[in-house]
Amino acid sequence: MDELSKDYDGKITIVKVNVDENANTPAKFGIRGIPTLLLFKNGTVMGTKVGAASKSQLAAFIDSHL
Repeated sequence: MDELSKDYDGKITIVKVNVDENANTPAKFGIRGIPTLLLFKNGTVMGTKVGAASKSQLAAFIDSHL
């Protein structure tokens, strides 16, 4: 995610949330597995990806929602 943050600088904001420290977050967004990537636009979830993925897989997922 750190590399993707650099690649998409100025296009998207990447935020990491520790679900152990933010116990309400998983229930709020229906998160059942970790890691989970949620893409938001104007506060609305536009896409969800659950499970480990390569940098290229994550980039393709992000690009499909830009």
